Amino acid sequence: MSIYVLTKGTELEQMIKAIMTAEANGTMMYYALARLAKEQGYDDIVDDLIEAANQEAVHAGFYSVLNGKYPQDFWGLLRTVQKAEVNGEAQVMAMAEKVRAAGFAEAADEMEVFAKQEGHHGVVLAKILEKHLPEQKAPAGQVYICPVCGFEHVGDINNEPEDYVCPLCGQPKSAFKPAN
Repeated sequence: MSIYVLTKGTELEQMIKAIMTAEANGTMMYYALARLAKEQGYDDIVDDLIEAANQEAVHAGFYSVLNGKYPQDFWGLLRTVQKAEVNGEAQVMAMAEKVRAAGFAEAADEMEVFAKQEGHHGVVLAKILEKHLPEQKAPAGQVYICPVCGFEHVGDINNEPEDYVCPLCGQPKSAFKPAN
């Protein structure tokens, strides 16, 4: 039995959304705490904080499925995420250059590592897609693209509710542009 959208449209939807957001923020907070602990020499607690962050991420994913935050089309979403990861490498590299120009070389060095990791994610996802969907078909119907992350919305974006946002980066539906 799937838990997908069990709470969407119910009196539980807003509560689940709030918990999902809290868990996603908790992930970020615990990773930040781990980073700060490492910087301040508390190496003995770093792994515990990272474990908590990983668990918070799992929780956030669970709640997002309950509310249907992401499309159920697993492969379509993965295809879009793969493109966004590849594009993310160049975007993070460009940000790292700006950070370096501002005089923060150490942070820029780490961002460049992150950029390469983004590109690697794209390579890994491409391999998964090739293995499981060797004959990828173009999406059927009108496609709208988020200009920030490259997410492809299949179908008429105007049919989405006014509060629709990109499931990857949160841009409003008004930001989406038709694909050529």
